[in-house]
Amino acid sequence: MAAYDLTRSQFASAGIATFAGRIGAGIVSVWTALADWNDARQTRKALSALSDHELDDIGMVRGDIDTVARRNW
Repeated sequence: MAAYDLTRSQFASAGIATFAGRIGAGIVSVWTALADWNDARQTRKALSALSDHELDDIGMVRGDIDTVARRNW
């Protein structure tokens, strides 16, 4: 009857899972940062296209655009 020692392979697979989880978390982090950057870029672009009168109608001045675009809702 053959006996197998699975202890080593169990630790190896746990290490691979942890490593893969860290890589996955890193990818998600980069993807989230890119999505946040793109949202801020689109907000900045849309607000910059408004006239000073239109910005005043929504209670903003041109100097507020960068602050509003950087906010994380």
